[in-house]
Amino acid sequence: MAGAPRRPGRHHVHVSDATPPPPDDVVSYYETDVEARRLLRGAGALEFARTKEIVCRFLGAPAVVADIGGAVGHYAEWLATMGHRVELVEPVPLHVERARQRAGEPPRFGVHLADARALPFPDETFDAVLLLGPLYHLGEVEERARALTEARRVCKPGATVFAAAISRFAGLLDAILDRRIDDDDVFANVRAEMQSGRRVGGARRTSPFPDAYFHLPEELEAEICGVGFEVVGVYGVEGPGWLHRNLGAAWEDERMRGRLLVVAQEAEAHPHLRALSPHLLAVARRRR
Repeated sequence: MAGAPRRPGRHHVHVSDATPPPPDDVVSYYETDVEARRLLRGAGALEFARTKEIVCRFLGAPAVVADIGGAVGHYAEWLATMGHRVELVEPVPLHVERARQRAGEPPRFGVHLADARALPFPDETFDAVLLLGPLYHLGEVEERARALTEARRVCKPGATVFAAAISRFAGLLDAILDRRIDDDDVFANVRAEMQSGRRVGGARRTSPFPDAYFHLPEELEAEICGVGFEVVGVYGVEGPGWLHRNLGAAWEDERMRGRLLVVAQEAEAHPHLRALSPHLLAVARRRR
């Protein structure tokens, strides 16, 4: 039965002294406040709606939920409104400030300045964990494993984890959609990123997006299984509809919005289509 998260000290709590801080370029990028409205329009709105839809399929009665890497609190606010008890964890100070403003007073959800690799919670605290950002800003597989292991530690037996990743082909498709593929440097970069999965180094970048790793669906599944979770499925979030040339206007049209959502649902698990989505969402459970 859902209840308030236990206070640190009753069980093991991960010691964070050895955890490196998030990369400077990641913090600098998000300190521009790019996340404030990203999920409210265009492709971000499609991502937000579809992520909520998938989470609702697997998240049952009011639960205790950790929103790890929860940014400015869009998902935490939504979950709290639905009756869940939420603790948001975020390493970017501006995001923590924004999330606390969103939580209100008295706060509707908890907000913690901390890293996904060293969570400030006891073992087996949560019924569900959201990891909707940390995995793609941890470039090394060992660091992603640390974050997943921490998520597993704070999960109750049988708890559900929702882990997001950026698709391997997102950068290439976005460059084609925006016609930036004509630029020789952009073309070279997206080809390199598609082949390696890793964001090119800072000196090569033609856009401000920071260091990241871009997953293939089977890679994401293997990494999650590797720390002891049982993967239920890996889903394409936005579906191919994000490639609509006038997505903002289409999303505001009720009929077209319905079609975009139907297409996303029908493509989400298709082996030839799910990687067309900019974001993948893995659903997994901690074995009992």
